[in-house]
Amino acid sequence: MATLSKAERLAELIRPAVTACHVDLWGVDFFQQGRRSVLRVFIDTEAGVTVDQCAQVSHQVSGILDVEDPIAGEYVLEVSSPGWDRPLYTLEQCSRYIGSMVNLRLTLPLAGRRRFKGTLQRIDAGGVLVLRVDDQDVDVPFGHVDKANLVAE
Repeated sequence: MATLSKAERLAELIRPAVTACHVDLWGVDFFQQGRRSVLRVFIDTEAGVTVDQCAQVSHQVSGILDVEDPIAGEYVLEVSSPGWDRPLYTLEQCSRYIGSMVNLRLTLPLAGRRRFKGTLQRIDAGGVLVLRVDDQDVDVPFGHVDKANLVAE
């Protein structure tokens, strides 16, 4: 069984509070920058996200973080919509954007490259993203993806 990253553990901790605000937890990024950390929480609904919803989620998540204290030292909490160039965290999210242009950054090089930009063609068995790059299909195992984002069009 794979060990959960800090961002994944934080997502599981805050998920109930986010869903209680009637929004979906799209994803969580966690960055440590010296003594200060940044916790970025992306929320979404089918109708989009309002500033009031971001404020409500921020208030709820802050309460949980104050009680549970999962982040050592100072941190900044940011709550927002995933935006037009939304990060993609799961295969399910990727499947929603088949036919769209995406940027991928891989954990390990594939064919000598760690970065790819192309059209997501399909998702094959075993979680392999098939990306059309320069008129060729590139098979990228989702487990090798460090970061995936839609390309804003």
